[in-house]
Amino acid sequence: MRNSLVSAFIAAVLAGSFLACDSAKEIKIGGAGPVTGDSATFGISTRNGYDMAIEEWNAKGGVLGKQVKMFFADDKGDPAEGATVWTKLIAQDKCVAIVGTVFSKVSLAGAPICQAAKVPMLTPSSTNPRVTKVGDWIFRSCFIDTFQGSVGAKFATETLKAKKAACFFDVGDDYSKGLSEFFKAKFSTLGGSVVGYEGHATGAVDFKAQLTKILATNPDVLYLSDHYNDAALAAKQARELGYKGPMLGGNGWESPKLIELGGAALEGCYYTNDYSSEDISPLVQDFVKSYKAKYKEVPDALAALGYDGMNIMLDAIQRAGSAKNVDIKAALLKTDWPGVTGHVKFDENRDSVKSVAIIEIKGGKLVFHSTVNA
Repeated sequence: MRNSLVSAFIAAVLAGSFLACDSAKEIKIGGAGPVTGDSATFGISTRNGYDMAIEEWNAKGGVLGKQVKMFFADDKGDPAEGATVWTKLIAQDKCVAIVGTVFSKVSLAGAPICQAAKVPMLTPSSTNPRVTKVGDWIFRSCFIDTFQGSVGAKFATETLKAKKAACFFDVGDDYSKGLSEFFKAKFSTLGGSVVGYEGHATGAVDFKAQLTKILATNPDVLYLSDHYNDAALAAKQARELGYKGPMLGGNGWESPKLIELGGAALEGCYYTNDYSSEDISPLVQDFVKSYKAKYKEVPDALAALGYDGMNIMLDAIQRAGSAKNVDIKAALLKTDWPGVTGHVKFDENRDSVKSVAIIEIKGGKLVFHSTVNA
């Protein structure tokens, strides 16, 4: 009942605000990501991408002839915090749209608030299929886990020649749990056998009991669908228990800290990702050059996704010729954006279907291996 009342309140507050938004002196955009907590690198990179896109638009005259102002909220990777900051961005800051966030579990907390208030929301990196199923005001510019999990299973079967696989995941995380489910389903349909399937509690640091059980099945490949911090720790513990085979993960591995945390345990492992900074296309290399000049580091996938996501939202507002919610939504549905992380159009579910990059950990570095198209 309380959530219903909050949603009704937000909708009531916004009923008049959208009518006047075109007369505002600036375009207010909400941005969200976890910039504190265990996975802060995800949010920091994402925010950098947002900021860079906005600066580029503002330098060229802004959107609809107005400067763009972002109200950024740290959701801390926590669903409860996400619901709080989403409400603030809409009801208090009067943002006409929200770009965010990283974790699917947080997007699943924020999306119902946007849906109830009829505020366009675009997540640049939440991959759980349920996010856009919340409603028709919710969009996604990254690929979804069903595709990523299938690509991982296909790579394990065709490239790694694996016949037996084991999955290890966080039971409290929608992304991690879902990705392992999709990998398992596809690996099985490809003729492989998932001989081990174990989860761990969120926040756990000792995985040896579950890993011992998994490794007793002698898998050819170990699929770790956790985010980079837990994946690195699990990889080290698996090696300590004697596992010598390849490990494979999803884009949750993407972080500058992955190798720092996992070290030699990750050598010869792979993960599916949204892009590679080694892609030779001019679009990618121009982005990498600009990002390095601004932030003094190579952009990871979260930075590229944040950059694309914000660009897509601002482009939609510009094409709409209006900052009204219904006009932004209509323009988003017609998106045709040549993104750094792949060309983006939305399907009937407002999801983006695009290519996946395979990243190999080789010589202590993240090396582009190949691209798998949708």
